[in-house]
Amino acid sequence: MNANLVPRVDKVVVHIGVGESGQRLVNAETIMKTIAKQQPVRSIAKKTLPTFGIKKNEPIGAKLTLRGKAAEDFLAVALKAAGSSLKKSQFDQQGNFSFGIEEHTDFPGMRYDPEIGIFGMDVSVAMKRAGYRIAKRRVCQKKLPVRQRLNKDDTMDFVAKKFGIEILEAA
Repeated sequence: MNANLVPRVDKVVVHIGVGESGQRLVNAETIMKTIAKQQPVRSIAKKTLPTFGIKKNEPIGAKLTLRGKAAEDFLAVALKAAGSSLKKSQFDQQGNFSFGIEEHTDFPGMRYDPEIGIFGMDVSVAMKRAGYRIAKRRVCQKKLPVRQRLNKDDTMDFVAKKFGIEILEAA
């Protein structure tokens, strides 16, 4: 098999939406830092929603981006915490996928602390093949060949083999 056609993880984005600033947001950031071993960045509200008590430009969540070996290591642990199965509907046509983790206590080494509470998180994974740079570079930018593009089936096969995940039919 051609080594350039093997899919790989481009980046993993982890997000916790708290909905308010204050101590709960600080607790969520602490949990993310413990699990991913990287400092998160705060998410800012884009508009005011009085029914939810959210003001524009107020921090309401935390997110972080992992790349390379750190992304693959985190993804292996996160997929186990999510139940070792994904639905076909969680994959998009370009081969990227997302899933949620209901409780941070599903991660190994994490315990429930009544002062912190329980936080769920969203995990989004961007996949690529070698050679994607030709479509993004400034000089001599070219269109990505059809053969080089990732699709849903390629990613599902890759994830099932590499991480031992079961792919379920959409219910």
